[in-house]
Amino acid sequence: MKETMRKHPVAPLLPPHMAMKDCNVAGYDIRKGTIVFVSTWSIGRDPSLWEQPEEFCPERFLGRKIDVKGQSFELLPFGAGRRVCPAYNLGLKMIQLSIANLLQAFNWKLPDNTKVEDLSMEEAPGISAPRKFPLVAVVEPRLPLHLYKI
Repeated sequence: MKETMRKHPVAPLLPPHMAMKDCNVAGYDIRKGTIVFVSTWSIGRDPSLWEQPEEFCPERFLGRKIDVKGQSFELLPFGAGRRVCPAYNLGLKMIQLSIANLLQAFNWKLPDNTKVEDLSMEEAPGISAPRKFPLVAVVEPRLPLHLYKI
């Protein structure tokens, strides 16, 4: 889940912030009143923060205390500080519940004649960084649908 949020953030840019006073960030002078945008997309692909940033590797988070709640600045899917998304707790629970239900209830596979190597994870430009090419998957229920209590 963290690796997906790192590599494919829902919002590539956090909501704009205004500098409250003159400051210097990484050698750049930021004047009071400047509107600042933070690119979570760029942070997630920064080679100074991530080893092989273009690779999808969920194991990179094992044994590391990187939190999605805005305390670890290398992963900011919900923002940080006073401007953190007020519904981040709900968002995390919804992601976890959705993934768990999809994995528990269905078998997933690629369509015939499609190989994993053929999948493209390229993103198209946009506010939400949608996939450039849609992912097509074949889904089969693990149990007959009438056995699920809905």
